[in-house]
Amino acid sequence: MKDRGVPSYLRRSREGPLSFRTKLYQGIGAVPDTVKNWTFNTFLLLYYNQILGVDPNRVSIALAVAIVFDAITDPVVASLSDNLSTRWGRRHPLMLIGALPLGAALYLVFVPPSGLGETGLVLWLGGFAMLTRGLMTLFFVPWAAIAAELSDDYAARTSVMSHRFAAGWTIGVAFPLFVFSFVMRATPEQPVGQLNPAHYPTMALCAGILLTSGALATTLLSLREIPYLRQHAVTPEGFSLKGTVRELLRALSNRQFALIFVIVLISSAISGTTANIQIYMTTYFWGLTGEDLRWFALVSVGALAAFPLVAASQRRWDKKHVLLVCASINVIDGVTLVSLRFLDVLPANGDPRLLGILVGMGVFGAGISVVQGIIGASLVADVLDDHELRTHYRQEAMFSAALSFSGKAVSGIGIVLGGLILGMIDLPRAAAPAEVPADTILRLGVVVGICLPLLHVIPISLITRYRLTREAHAEIRRALSRRQAGAD
Repeated sequence: MKDRGVPSYLRRSREGPLSFRTKLYQGIGAVPDTVKNWTFNTFLLLYYNQILGVDPNRVSIALAVAIVFDAITDPVVASLSDNLSTRWGRRHPLMLIGALPLGAALYLVFVPPSGLGETGLVLWLGGFAMLTRGLMTLFFVPWAAIAAELSDDYAARTSVMSHRFAAGWTIGVAFPLFVFSFVMRATPEQPVGQLNPAHYPTMALCAGILLTSGALATTLLSLREIPYLRQHAVTPEGFSLKGTVRELLRALSNRQFALIFVIVLISSAISGTTANIQIYMTTYFWGLTGEDLRWFALVSVGALAAFPLVAASQRRWDKKHVLLVCASINVIDGVTLVSLRFLDVLPANGDPRLLGILVGMGVFGAGISVVQGIIGASLVADVLDDHELRTHYRQEAMFSAALSFSGKAVSGIGIVLGGLILGMIDLPRAAAPAEVPADTILRLGVVVGICLPLLHVIPISLITRYRLTREAHAEIRRALSRRQAGAD
């Protein structure tokens, strides 16, 4: 009997490289999280504040509470998944449980019963947003852990993440295009489709179907991979909250991972603020309608062009240097458009040339973001090997959950800040774009288009401290192989 104090794992050896089918089936799992994030970030604050008339600060607080709850459940689900021992492995049972009711929970967020007062609406929003996020955690954390387990190869991991991002970007472009083309359509009574309350139940139904079907598809199609995923050689100790805290602290004891944790924490505070008021920028600052927003589906061109760049850039440079370049470009890209508007360089709102410029910059930004996202996810998988060498533990789910924990918890602060910003700039409720005062639009542009992007300089400076190079990772893999050969 092996010592329970030192974990031991078993898995079947894979013959040959990962197949395209394996990568595709794993990548499909990005669909639910992509749709949920876009739906929540784009519409929740707008729907409850501008359409239902709830105070933006109360909406933001309800959403922040849901996110903090979500963040707390991340390490709990991670510990449960990392220590689960069943005939179906450590990941798939939890994924299946989370997948089944996921779509229904999201649908209910956008269909509150009629007659609820403001307090009732806030409670409904908080409750079902919390349920949706909790079910997503139950599916997403073990699914994300599988991506890090499929291969130990430095380059193959990036390929796995590329397929994951490809699936996410495909639906991330197709679903908004569908929504703004066929659901959020203008009417004579309401020319701005995203401000029409009648459209939201249909949008939520479509999103809910995608959430459940995407989660079920990746769970069932990837069952064949279970023998190739690490399983416990000895049944681990039972789940406990004390054990969850201990495992989270063990993950954070790795200095390189702790650095990534802090970077994600700061970035999420900034991004959480930006994402939840970005729809206000497109609607009020740039004056775009639902029909205009359809054209942003063309950002997929930038995403598609980015995938071959990932492999090419990784061959020439370390992952850290690719991240630094991409993050720096994103900061510059983030402040350029609004600055040009304030300099009276851009065409006026409503001019087709402005839409073309915005879409063009979106294409460029999407390409950079895809490269940055794929390399960043692959980098975390490399840190897992360093962690195993130092501690003997494989904590794929906990590493994923720890990053998600930091991102979601601080993103909750970002949502509150988003509501405070809307209150600070004094944006009228239920206002048509033409009715918003010019000084309000000015404040919105300065905060969202200039101040927030510049804050990303902080996490960029931290990326320079990352030390796990290609050569260092290769030596780690050799040391792990020697240890495994000795154990055998």
